[in-house]
Amino acid sequence: MDSIEIGLWVTGGLFVMVVLGMRVAFAAGLAGLVGLVWFFWDRRDYDPEMLGWAISVAVKTAGQVPHGKVASQALSLIPTFILIGFLAYYAGLTRALFEAAKRWIAWVPGGLAVSTVFATAGFAAVSGASVATAAVFARIAIPEMLKIGYDKRFAAGVVAAGGTLASLIPPSAILVIYAIIVEQDVGQLLLAGFIPGVFSAFVYGVLIVVMALSIKGFGPPVGGFTWRERFVSLPPALPIVAVVVIIICFVYNPFGGDAWGTPTEGGAIGAFIVFLMALWRGMRLPELRDALVETAKLSIMIFSIIWGVLIYVRFLGFADLPSAFADWITSLTYPPLLILVCILLAYAVLGMFMDAIGMLLLTLPVVYPAVMALNGGELVAAEDSAFGMSGPMCAVWFGILAVKMAEFCLITPPIGLNCFVVAGVRPELSVQDVFRGVTPFFIADAVTIGLLVTFPAIVLWLPSLA
Repeated sequence: MDSIEIGLWVTGGLFVMVVLGMRVAFAAGLAGLVGLVWFFWDRRDYDPEMLGWAISVAVKTAGQVPHGKVASQALSLIPTFILIGFLAYYAGLTRALFEAAKRWIAWVPGGLAVSTVFATAGFAAVSGASVATAAVFARIAIPEMLKIGYDKRFAAGVVAAGGTLASLIPPSAILVIYAIIVEQDVGQLLLAGFIPGVFSAFVYGVLIVVMALSIKGFGPPVGGFTWRERFVSLPPALPIVAVVVIIICFVYNPFGGDAWGTPTEGGAIGAFIVFLMALWRGMRLPELRDALVETAKLSIMIFSIIWGVLIYVRFLGFADLPSAFADWITSLTYPPLLILVCILLAYAVLGMFMDAIGMLLLTLPVVYPAVMALNGGELVAAEDSAFGMSGPMCAVWFGILAVKMAEFCLITPPIGLNCFVVAGVRPELSVQDVFRGVTPFFIADAVTIGLLVTFPAIVLWLPSLA
């Protein structure tokens, strides 16, 4: 049996384990280890006396992966970005942000839901975790919407969908993971996520306004705020804007010349600034402990998935499956853009059975080389490419598309993680209620993805300036 066949069998077994409910971290680690044993034993023609040797070599190979790959400075961005979000919550910045959004936006049809979307987008700018964003606003925004007569399912859907914006708007943990897996510049990808993230929030807002105008009694506008009350609401929310500006200016020197620091250092500075703000606003030791514990829990979950998947990725390298898949993709006679759309649709299906981070980690080692080959290779010039962009720009563009599909997976049944988080925070809501509530946002996400594919400049304009 050749290595490609072994790779296909092991990959098939991996997806069976995931569909049956095994955690992605354990399924990927087990599949990778079994695959390595199989591969090395196959090299010895399945000699029974060499099985022990194959197991020994496979275990040593797999054992080198967690430390060798995860001891990366860039990965330290993940806990710092998550910590920023939890500290901002315990500092009361999220409540201030929601109040400001409500006073300035809630007068439009469906205004409180629109305010929630833009408040989650603002919080996403200091939080790298979609789950944390959904949990925070489930506590703050849903009671406000229920108080004025919103359907509880739609109110939950707004929060679950709005939480996904943290996947794109920097700082984003998923974008950092993508950059490390495909070995691209973290700063470029974080910068590229800003406009698509804001654009996604705008599309969500338009959808809500259209629904409010079309459905009687959908969500009454909230008025009565004076201009003085609106301006008074801004100063408490400005610290979030200040943190974002400081991080961006630190990583992308606005005055020209070399950057003042790396994204890792920018994330650490951002976390320290929010920590000082939280102390100034009265955060006490129990709140600090809760922020640190929640950050540790979420970071450990993400790193566990990375460890398991990287063992599987090491096996894929031995099996040479990524190169074989790329060769097969480029041999197809269909237009490259059609193939790309089919890949994105496959992500939508996979997202029904896998969590967003696990899905990207498992597929990118195979899918990314295929997409780059479709465009003409890593070093292709824009004029010679299939998608009209250079190799590095294609890597950025596909990264944003892949992460946007990961956002989509956070709200798709049966395992949309954000929906489970919202239902867990609000005991009056079932998971089925939340899934029903997010249904209209599938349309908004489909429109957004279609526009990002059709008009790559939405993604590439900002990184092209940098």
